[in-house]
Amino acid sequence: MATPTSAVDPLPAGLRERKKQRTRGALVDAANQLFLQQGYARTTVDEIAASVEVSQRTFFRYFANKEEVALAVLADAEETFLGLLRERPAVENPLEALHGAIRQAWQTLDQGRVAERGSVAGALELFELIESTPTLLAAHLRHTLQQEDEVTRILAEREGLDPATDLRPRLLAAVFGTVVRLSHLSYAAEPGQRGHCMDDMLAVIDRHMRQLGPALAGSWR
Repeated sequence: MATPTSAVDPLPAGLRERKKQRTRGALVDAANQLFLQQGYARTTVDEIAASVEVSQRTFFRYFANKEEVALAVLADAEETFLGLLRERPAVENPLEALHGAIRQAWQTLDQGRVAERGSVAGALELFELIESTPTLLAAHLRHTLQQEDEVTRILAEREGLDPATDLRPRLLAAVFGTVVRLSHLSYAAEPGQRGHCMDDMLAVIDRHMRQLGPALAGSWR
């Protein structure tokens, strides 16, 4: 009698992973279009899944809930930023490294490498949606605090400091997060910015970053 064998996925691992990424990207893009068209509260998981022609069960393989899919583009962009920050040249002071990494992250986003809706226009539309939706804003701010912790660790490791005794890594991480958020809000509020040009967005970030004082901008070594 033959021994039963488990079903084998016929797709090669690389192709299977690309298919998963396409499905995830399609869900994110569909969700964001629905959120922007009819509002976050009025959009259901069933609608998101149906627009991509997948089941609700498939949706939950990728996202725990509607909140998570709404924050997916910005979460992916934040992960990209953290990876870029880790790779910044060691000769840069902490503020230079942060500034360089956020510029790179926006340029990567503009090239569409972060997510299906990975563009300056898409990211800023979502940012405005999040800022105007209390549930999403609360979740985003919680996530921002987690990112601050990671930025603190990265800066401390770069500079050979103990963040438990030296306050500068945590202080700069918190200040930097606030500056980036204010830059986004300032850019979104400027007249004539509906086209969302990446160079204009970077110019606003640069202008805000120049306001930080020498205590955080100089060498820490």
